[in-house]
Amino acid sequence: MRQIFLDTETTGLHADGGDRVIEIGCVELINRKLTGNNLHFYLNPGRDSHEDALRVHGITTEFLRDKPKFELVADELLRYVKDAEVIIHNASFDIGFLNKELELAGRLPFRDHVAGVVDTLVMAKEMFPGKRNNLNALCDRLEVDRTGRTFHGALLDAELLADVYINLTRGQDALLMDQHDEASAGGGPTVVQIDLSAVVLPVLAANEQELTAHEDVLKQMDKSSNGKTLWRVAA
Repeated sequence: MRQIFLDTETTGLHADGGDRVIEIGCVELINRKLTGNNLHFYLNPGRDSHEDALRVHGITTEFLRDKPKFELVADELLRYVKDAEVIIHNASFDIGFLNKELELAGRLPFRDHVAGVVDTLVMAKEMFPGKRNNLNALCDRLEVDRTGRTFHGALLDAELLADVYINLTRGQDALLMDQHDEASAGGGPTVVQIDLSAVVLPVLAANEQELTAHEDVLKQMDKSSNGKTLWRVAA
């Protein structure tokens, strides 16, 4: 499977209000392995960044003055992402900006060019309800090194997102990968049967601290659903 991790930096928060994309970073993953076939553009937006946005990405108007306009790189970007699964953190933001840029460049919307879009923010909220799930928080939680992230940068953030995604999906996807690799080697996967009838699994009771932490998570989930969680209703 070919997956592309994508991130953008922009002049502000509102694509429909005239803000533009100033940086695009893409990182390629094939069969859960980074290929090094990345794509990166700085773009001249034809306008200044808002002060709040400039504090986030640190990319000045002067630096971007000699960079290409989006329409000059649009076809290269679309060829790169064609038919891939594209993974973005807070996808609605980036897709909204890319769609506006593609519209201005006379191209079809972004989703028309790719196999699908996965939003890791949605994934993280499902896995870690009630917790902070921005990219910095996920890097810290999943032990992804982000020491080089002084400012937001599209390529750096796409690279961090790839590491975060691999950790988020570690387990079932990795098992499927192993089976796929064995099948590719010839003859299909080898199934090893192990007799577990004599194995006695120890039962580990949660301690008081763990029970308290679990109850806190349940309360957070209950709060976020306005008291509609099934275990509260049933009780």
